[in-house]
Amino acid sequence: MTPEPVRIAVGPKDSELLERAIARGGATLSDPDTARALVWNGGPAGFPGRLPAGIEWVQLFSAGVEEWFDTEVFECHPGIVFTSAAGAFAKSVAEHALALLLAGVRHLPEQLRARRWRQTDFFPHIGTLRGATVAVIGAGGIGRELIDLLAPLGARVIAVNRSGAPITHPAVIETVPAHRLSEIWPRTDHVVVAAPATPATRHLIGRDELIQLKPTSWVINIARGPLIDTDALVAALRDGAIGGAGLDVTDPEPLPDDHPLWDLPNAIVTPHDSNPPQLRTTAFADHVAENVARFVTGRDLIARIDVATGY
Repeated sequence: MTPEPVRIAVGPKDSELLERAIARGGATLSDPDTARALVWNGGPAGFPGRLPAGIEWVQLFSAGVEEWFDTEVFECHPGIVFTSAAGAFAKSVAEHALALLLAGVRHLPEQLRARRWRQTDFFPHIGTLRGATVAVIGAGGIGRELIDLLAPLGARVIAVNRSGAPITHPAVIETVPAHRLSEIWPRTDHVVVAAPATPATRHLIGRDELIQLKPTSWVINIARGPLIDTDALVAALRDGAIGGAGLDVTDPEPLPDDHPLWDLPNAIVTPHDSNPPQLRTTAFADHVAENVARFVTGRDLIARIDVATGY
């Protein structure tokens, strides 16, 4: 007998792209009442308070899920597996992180504002990633993609993850567990924050951490704004305690027009556009296709959400 096809629903919006992704994964599109899984391409608002009894798995569109933890969605559906899009957008975000870091190290912000030839002024401030040590805090999907990009430039990486499980990569000189994070600040040249936003990671970088960095260090944040204490960062930038900051995310967000970060010459702010819609939708579809294929064949799903850890 031919096995019954695995049925998967999409909501709240119809999507031909996701329909094709489900087919690529080996499943069939259906309505929620007959489906075993739901691909949710919206946010927490409007998510059903009760799902049909047959739903075993829900795929969420977002990589960061802190806003979902602000709701009761997970508590209301305790028997259902939820997966995020963590890792789906890693290449685009890692590329943006590298651009911010290179712009800082090569002293591009002030050079881009210059309106006259100031070569001798700029020479002393221009650095290189060749031989530099970069701490990647949150060596998950984005962090690993960034490590791949840093390696050809000759950078050395201290990778920080939750467990401290060694990351085998030619560029990684050490893997540090999150509970030993305090050890890395004096030993690194630059810092890239790629960790998830949880209560435990709020203000992961504050005054005490910033003052341990070098006056040439750049701090890059492509994770979530609250991981860095904004007031402490502004003070460090004003005082020259660090070289600069490249921020694709801020706290608050959106960043108010009159915020001091806009006027600091050693701050680069981009409006959370490391993963724009035209890149995001295609990457999410590929992620869905892979997870559907895993679901159909009974393999572990990518980016399963752990309610206990908050991501």
